[in-house]
Amino acid sequence: MIDAKMAPYGVLLLRVSMGILFILHGVYLKAVVFGMAGAGKFFVSLGLPEWFAWVVMLYETIGGLALIFGIYARWVALFLGVHLLFAAYLGHAANGWNFTNKGGGYEFPVFWAIACFAVTLIGDGANALKSKSIG
Repeated sequence: MIDAKMAPYGVLLLRVSMGILFILHGVYLKAVVFGMAGAGKFFVSLGLPEWFAWVVMLYETIGGLALIFGIYARWVALFLGVHLLFAAYLGHAANGWNFTNKGGGYEFPVFWAIACFAVTLIGDGANALKSKSIG
């Protein structure tokens, strides 16, 4: 049974925590830890153009902010969930399952994608600024 009174706050918690993670993953990890030149070289090693690191950093950051504020959160979560499945396949599948493996396994991005899809299915949650239903 779903607690209709508290469920919107559960989605809010999920949405905001994922938004913070996306901002940290986009800005902190790519720009600060690896540097955009290093992130670009990693993207090249995956067969993608170097400039795509900038695109990913931008949409992870903007998507993270959209999740935090609840701006079309269901659509943003769907887009970012698909992004994470590609990241799991392109960037982590060869490293194995465990996130502690060298280069990070695909366990974390797959779980994170599932959390994004849960927000897509459940809804925006409490305190969303701009909602748009799916379907």
